Amino acid sequence: MKKKVIIIVCLIIIIAVLAGVYVYISNMPKNEPQSVLENYISQINEKNYEGLYDLISSASKESISKEDFINRNKNIYEGIDASNVTIEISSIEKENNETKISYKESMYTSAGEIEFENQARFIVEDKEYKMQWSSAIIFPSLRETDRVRVSTITSKRGEILDRNGNKLAENGTISSVGIVPGKLGDTEKIRNENISQISELTGVSVDYINTQLSASWVKDDVFVPIKSLANNETELKEQLLKIPGIQINQTNARVYPLGEEAGHLIGYIQNINAEELEKLSEKGYTSTSVIGKSGIEAAYEDRLRGTDGVEIYIQDEQGNKLKTLAKQDKKDGEDIKLTIDINLQKSFYEQLKNDKGFFVVMEPHTGEILALVSTPTYNSNDFILGYTQEEWNKLNNDENKPLYNRFLQKYCPGSTFKPITAAIGLTTGKITANTTFNYSGKSWQKDSSWGNYNITTLTAYNGTKNIANALLYSDNIFFAQAVLEIGENLFTENLNKIGFNQKLDFPLALATSQYSSSSESLTEIKLADTGYGQGDLLINPIHMASIYSAFANEGNMLKPYIEYEDGKQEIYVENAFSKEAAEEVQKDLIQIVENPSGTAHDMKIQGLTIAGKTGTAELKTSYEDTESGTLGWFDCFTVNRQEGDLLIIGMVENAQNNTDGGSHYIISKIKNILQ
Repeated sequence: MKKKVIIIVCLIIIIAVLAGVYVYISNMPKNEPQSVLENYISQINEKNYEGLYDLISSASKESISKEDFINRNKNIYEGIDASNVTIEISSIEKENNETKISYKESMYTSAGEIEFENQARFIVEDKEYKMQWSSAIIFPSLRETDRVRVSTITSKRGEILDRNGNKLAENGTISSVGIVPGKLGDTEKIRNENISQISELTGVSVDYINTQLSASWVKDDVFVPIKSLANNETELKEQLLKIPGIQINQTNARVYPLGEEAGHLIGYIQNINAEELEKLSEKGYTSTSVIGKSGIEAAYEDRLRGTDGVEIYIQDEQGNKLKTLAKQDKKDGEDIKLTIDINLQKSFYEQLKNDKGFFVVMEPHTGEILALVSTPTYNSNDFILGYTQEEWNKLNNDENKPLYNRFLQKYCPGSTFKPITAAIGLTTGKITANTTFNYSGKSWQKDSSWGNYNITTLTAYNGTKNIANALLYSDNIFFAQAVLEIGENLFTENLNKIGFNQKLDFPLALATSQYSSSSESLTEIKLADTGYGQGDLLINPIHMASIYSAFANEGNMLKPYIEYEDGKQEIYVENAFSKEAAEEVQKDLIQIVENPSGTAHDMKIQGLTIAGKTGTAELKTSYEDTESGTLGWFDCFTVNRQEGDLLIIGMVENAQNNTDGGSHYIISKIKNILQ
C-alpha cells in the first residue's frame, strides 16, 4: 500500500513537472531576436519596406504610420543607393523583458562604404520577437525630424582621342525636346492635334507623350522631356518650334563625332542595368551611372569612367548639416588616346559602307592599329539620343546584321592563308624555295583512298610547281601537297606557336583562331584542305594582321595594339618564321602584285611596292555543297611607302555576287585609298 502511494505521488509530480514544462514551452517565443534582425536586413536588401514594417513592435507602429515608415526607409536607402547591407552581431543581452543586440553594420552607397556600430532592442508580442524601431535603426545619430541628404558633384567621363588628338568620343551637348503643358493649347482638341503633330515629327508615340505629360510631378509650367536630338538636326528643330508648347534645351551628353564611321570601334555608353549594378555596386556604380556597353567605351570603362563627388549627410529641420556619413571626392575619368588615324578610319569606312565586310589597318613595323571598320554598322549617337521601339526593331532585325562586329569574329581565310603554309614549310625545312611537285591540270588527289574527293584549283599553268609560282597563281594543289609533306603534327605545332587556339592579348574581345572544329586529329583530306586555307580553318582578322607582320619584320610577329604609345614595337612571337622564310614569302607576295600573271596585278600602283595575297573562301557545309556563298579577301602591306607603311586585311561577304570577284572588289577599294 505504501509503495502504491509513493508511485502515485511520483506520477503526480512528473505530471505537474511536465505540465509546467508544457506551459513554459507553449509560452516561449516562436522566433529568436537575432533572426528578426537578420530578416530585417534581408528585407532592406530586397527593398521590401512593407516587409520591414511587419517586423516592428506595436509601440513602434503607433509612432509612425505604415505609409510614412515605408516612404522614410525607401527615400533614405534608395536615395543613397544602398546595397549589400550586412551586419555582424557582437553581443546579445537580456534586460528585463527586452533583448538588446549590438552589431556592426556596413553598406555600399553612392559615396562609398559606410560602417557603423548600432543597437536594436526586441520585445515579445503574441509569442514573437518584434523590433523596437526608431530612425536610429537606419543610422544611430538619425532623429525622427532629421533628413538624410545627398550632395553630388558630377564628374566627367574621359574622352577618346585618335593618334593626333582628334576626338572620337567627347563630352558635348545634345538638344532635349520637351513640352511645357500649359502652353500646348487652350482646348483638348488643340492639345491633341499638337501632340499628334509632335509625334509625327519625332517618331515618339502619342501614348508615350501622354504618359509623360500625366506623370504626378508634371505641372503646367514644367518642361517635360520627350525626345533627344543631335545639335545638327536644325530643320527638324525649326519645324518642332512652330508647335505651341515645344521647348528645346541643351543638355550634356556623350557625343561621337564620327558616328557610323567608327560605330563598332568606339561603341557607346548607356545607363547601367540592374544586372550590371548588382555586379559593380562595390566599384562605386549607382543606379544613375552610365557604363560602356561595347567597343572602346566598354574595353576601357575602368579608366574612362569618372567618380562623382558625393557627400551623404544628416540634416536637421533648420537645414543645418549635423553629421557626414560618407564622402567621396570627385575624380574625372582618364582620356584615352588611340593609335587610330581618324582620316584612315573615315576613308576605309567610306569605301566599304555599302557592303558586309571589314578592314583591319595596322602599321606593319610597330603593330599600331590605324583603323578598324565593320560594315554595315550603327551610329553610336543613336544610342545616346534613344531609339523608338520601331527603330530598334528595324535595327535588331536587319538581315545584314549592323549590330554584328565583324572584325572581332573569325572566318575561313581562303588563299590568304597560303603564305602562312609556305612560311611554315620553309621554316621547318620540309620544303624549300626550290621544292617542286609533279602534277598537271586543275584537279588532284593523293590516291584512291580519297574516293571521289579531289583538290581543285582555278588556274592551270605550265611553269615550275614551286612556292613562288604557287603563290603567284594561287595554286591550291601545291599547298595541299606542301602541308602533307610538312605533316599534321609539325604543321599544327607551328600554328599553335603563332597564336592559334589562344586568346590574343587585345583590349577588344577577339574570337580565337582555329584549325580544327574538334579535338580529334585532322583527317588527311582536312589537313590538305587546311594547307590552302579551307577545311575547318577560321582566323580572326586582327590575328591575321599580326601573322602577316612577320613577313615585314624578318619573321617576328608583332603584337597589335590600339592605345597610343608613340610608335612602340612589341614582338608577339619572336621567330614565328625564320628570317629567310619571311624574306622569301615577302618577295613572292610582291610578285603577286608586280607580275602581270599575278592574281593581284590589278593592285599595282606606279611608284609603290605592295606585297599582297588574294583569297576566295568557300563557305561549304560539306564537300558536296555548291550553294553556300564565298568570302572575298585581300591581305597586303606596303614596302617603304613614303607616307608610312600600311598593312591591310580586308574582306567582303557574298563575294559570289561581285562581277569582278570578291578579292578584286576589295582590291579596288584599297587602291582608291593608296592612290
